[in-house]
Amino acid sequence: MTDNKNTDTKQSKATTPSSPDTHASHSKAAPNKPKPATRSRGGLILGAVAIAIALGSSGWLFYHGHQQATVLQNTLSAQQAQITRLEQALNDQQQAAAKARAQVIDDTQTRLAQQDNTLKSLQKAVAEVKGRRPNDWLLAEADYLIRMAGRKIWLEHDAQSATALMEAADHRIAQLNDPSLMPIRQAMADDITALKAVKRIDRDGIVLRLTSMQQQVETLPLANAVIPDAIETEKPVVSESVNDWQTNLTTSVKDFVDNFVTYRKRDGNVVPLLSPTQSYYLQENVKNKLDQAMRAVYQGNDALYHEALGMAKDWTLRFYNQDATVTERFVEQIDALDQQRIGIDLPNKLKSQALVSDEIDTRLRRDIAPLTGGQS
Repeated sequence: MTDNKNTDTKQSKATTPSSPDTHASHSKAAPNKPKPATRSRGGLILGAVAIAIALGSSGWLFYHGHQQATVLQNTLSAQQAQITRLEQALNDQQQAAAKARAQVIDDTQTRLAQQDNTLKSLQKAVAEVKGRRPNDWLLAEADYLIRMAGRKIWLEHDAQSATALMEAADHRIAQLNDPSLMPIRQAMADDITALKAVKRIDRDGIVLRLTSMQQQVETLPLANAVIPDAIETEKPVVSESVNDWQTNLTTSVKDFVDNFVTYRKRDGNVVPLLSPTQSYYLQENVKNKLDQAMRAVYQGNDALYHEALGMAKDWTLRFYNQDATVTERFVEQIDALDQQRIGIDLPNKLKSQALVSDEIDTRLRRDIAPLTGGQS
């Protein structure tokens, strides 16, 4: 652009007229022709501006396109990462589902195998039952009755109920009509004889009497204060002899003094009166001892029974009025119950129980596989 400007300057200098005539002729000759220098300079400016605009537009388009490409690339990267995560999660779920399906299949196969083993065991048991005589089940019922008799003896101390159960078991075995069971029946006969020999005690009757006595405790009259009788002493008598004047004088003086101060000696303990609170506690204690006697009756504890009755009798004699008829009858009832013996000698074991159990093992439980034998 500098070279163009210099060229234009030179041209303008070369065309400048040197004389007024030349200038006048030039002014007249070219009034309608444009000036070439001015037009050329304006075109150059416009071209330069257009080039600058074009370059700026290209740069802006390049920058904007680069930014868009960067954003698009980041978006594609994020989507690609998300797709990768989703594919990984899908693979994990597929693996978990496959593992669960395999586990379910294994469990199902295991359960089917267990059920198959159980079914085989049941079929074998049914076959064994079909091959036996139906009356063999009477032996199992007899075993149950004997076991119940044992519980009655050792847990409840009830020999009467145990005897009835043993007789029922013997009747079941008799229905089998099997000569091979004669040793069992002989053992059962020995057990029944031993149970019948046990002394029977009317426990319910004793307990009812003790309960009635508990209700009578509140009607017993309390004893008043008991004071022992004074010792009787002989009073000296004044004699009629004059020679005994000294003794008579001493006797008269002593008798005169005794009228002011009296001293009598008494032997024995004084029983004081009881307050209402003490009377209530006394009644409750006597009732409690009678209640202990009731429990001892059902437990067969002979020592505890007599000890409780002895304590109740002792308190009755000490704190209640012995002259009252109610108290006398109450003490008589305690003495009558104290003569009862509640302890019984029960057999230590039943001979027939082991024999029946062995026979059941031989007949009913032989060659029967347990139902859970094939299960893990």
